[in-house]
Amino acid sequence: MTDYYEAFEVSPVPLPGPDATPPEIYRGIYGMPLFVRVPTPDLAASVDFWTRGLGFVDLFTVPGQVTHLRRWAFQDVLLVPADALPATATVSIGVSCVLSQVDEIAQACAALVPGCTTGPRQTPWNTVELEVVTPENARVIMTAARPLDLDSAEARYLEANGFTLPKG
Repeated sequence: MTDYYEAFEVSPVPLPGPDATPPEIYRGIYGMPLFVRVPTPDLAASVDFWTRGLGFVDLFTVPGQVTHLRRWAFQDVLLVPADALPATATVSIGVSCVLSQVDEIAQACAALVPGCTTGPRQTPWNTVELEVVTPENARVIMTAARPLDLDSAEARYLEANGFTLPKG
């Protein structure tokens, strides 16, 4: 990791911490640098789950063709009609959130589709992750960064993998 530079100013993700607050939903129109297309046989049910469970908003809908969902800037999902339920996903969609949202999202998703969540769990790369399997069989990983304790196993793991850590 020697050819990188900090570019946090282009990201909507706040600095990690117990008091981190999520940015507002971003409703601007931009050229999407990346988006996920999720096929669904029940567009209305999928919109309901993604909005009420995962905290997205319906940015716009073209009836019967597409619903464009968004949370923060650059967190775009297009729900598109499909004839049948897709097979279980082999890849996952990573979506940033803040620590205070993890339990709230877990509870909201479980209330809509019991048993659809796994976790949350702490990772060696200093995040908390909640896995959600949506009604379309999409595997969504809601990820919140934790404050970094420079004396922790996570800090040693990051350093061992080439990350330059701040010095106290």
